[in-house]
Amino acid sequence: MRVELQHISKSFGRVWANQDLSLTFEGGQIYAILGENGAGKSTLMKILSGFQSADSGQIVVDGQAVSFEAPTDAIEHGIGMLYQDPLDFPPFTVLENFIAGRPGGFFPDRQAARGILLDLAQRFGFDLDPDAYVDSLTIGERQQLEIMRLLSLNVRVLILDEPTTGISAEQKAQLFDVLKSLAHDDGLTVILVSHKLEDVIELCSSAFVLRQGRLVGQQQIPCDISTLVAMMFGKIVARQERPMSDLGDCVLHAERISLETRRLVVEDVSLDVRAGEVIGLAGLDGSGQNELVRVCCGLLRPDRGAVHIGGREMTGQPYHRFVKHGVAFLPAGRLEEGLIGGMTLTEHFALTLPSRAPWVNWIRARRTAGERIERFNVKGRPGSPIQTLSGGNQQRFALSLLPSNLRLLLLEHPTRGLDVESAMYIWEQLLRRREEGTAIIFISAELDEIVAYSDRILVFFGGRVTLVDDRADMTADRLGELIGGRM
Repeated sequence: MRVELQHISKSFGRVWANQDLSLTFEGGQIYAILGENGAGKSTLMKILSGFQSADSGQIVVDGQAVSFEAPTDAIEHGIGMLYQDPLDFPPFTVLENFIAGRPGGFFPDRQAARGILLDLAQRFGFDLDPDAYVDSLTIGERQQLEIMRLLSLNVRVLILDEPTTGISAEQKAQLFDVLKSLAHDDGLTVILVSHKLEDVIELCSSAFVLRQGRLVGQQQIPCDISTLVAMMFGKIVARQERPMSDLGDCVLHAERISLETRRLVVEDVSLDVRAGEVIGLAGLDGSGQNELVRVCCGLLRPDRGAVHIGGREMTGQPYHRFVKHGVAFLPAGRLEEGLIGGMTLTEHFALTLPSRAPWVNWIRARRTAGERIERFNVKGRPGSPIQTLSGGNQQRFALSLLPSNLRLLLLEHPTRGLDVESAMYIWEQLLRRREEGTAIIFISAELDEIVAYSDRILVFFGGRVTLVDDRADMTADRLGELIGGRM
């Protein structure tokens, strides 16, 4: 199956996401789409998968021009996309999600669908219970389900957007084996959108590089990572060194926190965090680190234990009380929890700026939005709807909303889905807050990131927690062993 994108252009207001892009994909190959955040990668793939329409240009499949009004049209032509956050239905079972979108009307043949699901799972070595609920699955397992669903719909072009974010090393190896098999044995076209250049080098045979909505060039792989970085940014990007910082008084005292949910049990976690300290939380998805962070800011109530902020007991208090005492939380789900889809940047500041007046000061909100856009280098305008920004720019904007003089900043995957330069910018802002005395606790699936920026590391495995005080001998490989349960 040969797919051509011919002269694709797409704009959002005055911002061009894609400008006159022409790319060709052949069957049996694994391609990468690279570029900095905001380069237009995801927009281009959403156009190819029918999620969005182009302003101009056309899609050609095996020599025939096609038009997609919705993702279902693209699937009918053999093109499917696995999004960074799988588009499934968590309250439904694995089988019910697998059936979704399949032909069969209101009365699908559940037994036949179960057989197809089990056959695909056996072929690829996926261990999924058809009767398990999706909200009990890890991100990696949800990806496996979506891949099988798309393959059952006879997809011949499989697009994956940041598929290795939030999954374990074992799940990544299994995913890569599946993708290689689909391309080399079945002749499928696989397109990988990723900021992890190590993954691109390991998996792909060719990479298209975008910059500011335009095609910079195509690079054959293998090649040096520095070659791809230079193409993406027009320069070599080097990670900054983490400066040393003096620690202050205790900001957070978590004492013997225990929490039981349907998915896991977290037992007897105690932690003291001092002003200016950075604590990294490492572990497989669903190991308890997300729950601990939410307990420390009032979004979850512990079954046992106590939380103190600046010497004041806050156990069981709501999130807004934690905010009043200098605590802020930045979730991984930017549009799901952190920001509000459909609202402009100005409207976000209208909601968050402190005010005693009973009305909205729109002049102040627009002025602040303009100032923060410039200060945090956000590619957007005060009137831009938040969902039109790229993931990296949404993250920069989320940081711009945070109040100053924070005691404690809690973050889930602060650089998830970001390119090298955007990730470095985010950490530059976080380390600046650290120098001002803010304590930082962050969760990351990037082991190199945890090792590089943490003063101490909490490793979660099966609800148990291991505290790593000495970073001198800690490497990403050793951290991976601890996450896997090897002491």
